[in-house]
Amino acid sequence: MIPKDPNMLLSYVNLGLRDKYEDLDDMASAEGFDKEELLNKLKEAGYEYNGQTFVRV
Repeated sequence: MIPKDPNMLLSYVNLGLRDKYEDLDDMASAEGFDKEELLNKLKEAGYEYNGQTFVRV
């Protein structure tokens, strides 16, 4: 289960991308979450995915 808090979610996803998964598609498939929903949630918190990690916008 992925964290609901945006800051914890950001940390969780960036850690997964750094240590375990090749990209966000790979992680979403393995962890069973909706990629677009995650992107929207983090965008609302001020972050965008740049193809490797999330950055503050």
